Amino acid sequence: MPDQPHPEPPAPAAETYLIAAHPDWSTSRVNGEVLEVVRSLPGVLVNDLYGSYPDYDIDVPLEQTRLAAARLVVLQFPVTWYSVPPLLKLWLDEVLALGWAYGRAGTALQGKHLWLVASTGGPQDTYSPAGYNRFDFDAYLLPLRQVAHLCGMCWLPPMVLHGANGVTQARIVEHAAQVGERLRSWPAWVGAAIDTPGASADIPVSDRPPALVQRAP
Repeated sequence: MPDQPHPEPPAPAAETYLIAAHPDWSTSRVNGEVLEVVRSLPGVLVNDLYGSYPDYDIDVPLEQTRLAAARLVVLQFPVTWYSVPPLLKLWLDEVLALGWAYGRAGTALQGKHLWLVASTGGPQDTYSPAGYNRFDFDAYLLPLRQVAHLCGMCWLPPMVLHGANGVTQARIVEHAAQVGERLRSWPAWVGAAIDTPGASADIPVSDRPPALVQRAP
């Protein structure tokens, strides 16, 4: 398990691009173990997002180059306030740009697979109408699932380890090994994706980000 984030130099593109987003690896039980496993896999380019961009200054052209070359995109993260960590949210905002990732001309991600590898602090049974999280866990994934759909990506069944705060080390090691095996055997295990790519939808000018509206003819 890495003690702390560290910068990573630009690396050549790979068929699988895994973006690992954890704000503090020194406190990670689950994601650090997963990171150690996936870093040893051939054909998998791993980007420690907080190590690469500690100042939150994301190299958008580099990230888009890596995404364009990949067939499988993996987002690995601990669920933070029912969402992704802040730097991963910024990465999504800046890298998945209108006209590149979505919109009528945004076809760079069409047909690629998106897979989530996540962890939660609370046990699985807390994600239910009877639990303190109130909703099934899938409800909290809908924004990311819609991102995949809008970008024309295939949404794969996420792999989630619940109860990270209390799970045994043996279960964590087992989970990390399962993630590694899934990556090694992809796409054999995929079968029918939950959401398949659709046609690129045109985004009305009124719905576009302000900076793009200002540049629109």
